[in-house]
Amino acid sequence: MNEARLKRLRWRTRRGTRELDALFGGWLDESFGSADEAQQQAFDELLDEQDPNLWDWVMGHARPQRADWQAIIDDIRARHRL
Repeated sequence: MNEARLKRLRWRTRRGTRELDALFGGWLDESFGSADEAQQQAFDELLDEQDPNLWDWVMGHARPQRADWQAIIDDIRARHRL
């Protein structure tokens, strides 16, 4: 895996709250390496979203419009039993 990309993503998973840091940083650590390129790209683009949207999605209060983002959110929710 590209080390520079991983470092950039690690920085981008640092969000406004510790909870989001843990959820998205955890997915980066646990799932990103085994994800295919399309899912890796989707994760990168997902991190462009604002924290309130990410929070609503991982808490199940709303759903992102993109199915590939929802797949990542579903995986995060399942891993953390949310």
